[in-house]
Amino acid sequence: MSLFSLKPDPLVGIDISSTAVKLLELSRAGKGYKVESYAMEPLPEKAVEDKNIVEMEIVGETINRVVKRAKPSAQYAAVAVAGPSVITKIITMDGGMSDEDMKEQIENDPAQYLGQEIEEINLDFQVIGPNEKEPERVDISLAACHVETLEQRVTVLELCGLKAKVVEIEKYALENAFVLHAQNDPEIADDETLALIEVGATTTTMNVLGDQKIVYVHEEMFGGKQLTEQIQSHYSLSYEEANLAKRSGGLPDDFETQILEPFKADMAMQISRMVQYYYAQSSYGKLSHILIAGGCATIPGIIEHITNKVGGHVTIVNPFAQMSVASRVSKKALMDDAPALMIACGLALRTFDEY
Repeated sequence: MSLFSLKPDPLVGIDISSTAVKLLELSRAGKGYKVESYAMEPLPEKAVEDKNIVEMEIVGETINRVVKRAKPSAQYAAVAVAGPSVITKIITMDGGMSDEDMKEQIENDPAQYLGQEIEEINLDFQVIGPNEKEPERVDISLAACHVETLEQRVTVLELCGLKAKVVEIEKYALENAFVLHAQNDPEIADDETLALIEVGATTTTMNVLGDQKIVYVHEEMFGGKQLTEQIQSHYSLSYEEANLAKRSGGLPDDFETQILEPFKADMAMQISRMVQYYYAQSSYGKLSHILIAGGCATIPGIIEHITNKVGGHVTIVNPFAQMSVASRVSKKALMDDAPALMIACGLALRTFDEY
């Protein structure tokens, strides 16, 4: 579901996170997909905070560098919104109404449907189907976002010559890529319940997929930024220097024992607690697979740490495993970055939707 869409042209997915801008462009290849271009560029600290773009010019310049590196053919883009400015709800309305009537009714009294007064918002919705308890009524997935948040995304894209085709809810972009991975993994059956645990910069989010949709979400404050800050403090580096050293591997010999191993133990413990909480709070059933996403997923040895703590089938997520890759794209770099490209992949998949 998108908050708005323009004319149907090919697009690139651009994920603006708190630590980096990620670009991905896909095309059709038979019944599957092909990666045509991709690139990532780091963002300075505090350029994006709480999913909100703070430094418009810096983010625009970073997108421009990503575009120059990737050289995508598409001039339209899909971006995602998330955080406090975004609300998603399942609501119930009378059946038999047209989309136009539903839209007018929601816009005339948004507080009734969103549960709070909000000014300057964009609304979008999608009919799910008849309500189980009241078949004459329909369940609707409703999304709302502050206009300012939408305009920020549109503006930073325009700074580097791109036009917004779709502004997506981050959760649904992630769901798109999650479903694609599940469908393409020969070890995963259609009726299985899966967990995708994404370790971001500041938060770790557990998304559980059942019946081809995300049915459970839980978030904890833990992320890769803690590792960067530990490097920064231990070696007296700036945040940017620590982040670069973490990515390039240019750290002293004691890094692994003094910093990395304790961080891996903390990360495995955090994920173990989230899985335990899921089983204590949820009725969606046993997890057949636990997939790890985010930049921290590629830390050497992390899967073994998590498996020892959690048990079961733990792997690194890779939405590109069954895709072909254009010759101008480094397949090794793409596979290394794959766990951090889930949202970008979900956004890029929107190019194949019909409007």
